Amino acid sequence: MARELEVLAEGQGEYHRVDPDGFREWVRDHKQRAMVPKLMSAKEAVERFVQDGDYIVYECNYIQRGPAALIREIIRQGKKDLWVGAKFTWVDVALLVEAGCASKLDVGFFLFGPVVDRAVKEGRVKIYEYSNVVMTNRIKAGAMGLPFIPVRSFGGTDGFKYSGAKLIKDPYTGQPITIVPALNPDVALIHVHQADIYGNARVFGTGISDVESALASRKVIISTEEIVDTEEIRNNPGITAIPYYCVDAVVHLPFGAYPGEMAGRYASDVEHVVEVVGATMRGFVRQYLDKWVYSAQDHFEMLDKLVGWRKLQEMVQRATIKEGYLP
Repeated sequence: MARELEVLAEGQGEYHRVDPDGFREWVRDHKQRAMVPKLMSAKEAVERFVQDGDYIVYECNYIQRGPAALIREIIRQGKKDLWVGAKFTWVDVALLVEAGCASKLDVGFFLFGPVVDRAVKEGRVKIYEYSNVVMTNRIKAGAMGLPFIPVRSFGGTDGFKYSGAKLIKDPYTGQPITIVPALNPDVALIHVHQADIYGNARVFGTGISDVESALASRKVIISTEEIVDTEEIRNNPGITAIPYYCVDAVVHLPFGAYPGEMAGRYASDVEHVVEVVGATMRGFVRQYLDKWVYSAQDHFEMLDKLVGWRKLQEMVQRATIKEGYLP
């Protein structure tokens, strides 16, 4: 005899619509299975694949292999009403909020700072609380085609109240268990070490949910430090992290994680990191955006005008693993 699932408690937060079958249908109808070139500029990629109102996720975070150049391009183009799946860092969130790009945030654990606090109080931004691991599990569920996923955490926390989570009675053990809604973002932004023109991408070093984000999202923009020949990809397919058929755009952006680090290629610009973190914590984000985003028409002009070859080479020299050691 069929029984209804017993819901013991549920959070009151809004959550991004869950529709696994609709997502599968969208992928079937819109994703290109043929190996066609997808190389384009950051400007073109953001214009084509990031729309006002989209839900976006990105890997990893702003200071470690984050898609910093793509985030700056989103700000430069003035995208609006974005719902941001934010994990691990408040810096990128503060930039997007102050620029007027983000109106909703699914947040893991990080300090909001005055910029986000003020936006919430003024009603410009809504926040829904999760945790870093719960946000990662939500993306994993989306990649698996599930509507939700059980987690062994988060129940009984204050954050539960402001999320889309539910506490249910496990039909197998009779014990309470927390479930959270899956995520199928509109756009994933992923910065990688190497990619070919079709979107086969390689990531060296640690990651969080690069593959899951690519599989779970409707549109995927890859920015890459280096474009490699497809024959090289074919010769060592085991180190391809993200397959071409997930990817919609490939953007060649050397130092695309700047001011953050890129494992094995360059260390972070410590002075710049202090500057951007200080701006977000002290409320000087507008001045920061004027200097580092709006003063340049693209990533390369910013590097030329404000960073320079000498600083970039110094960052390369400080990298823990030299470029020559990469496969």
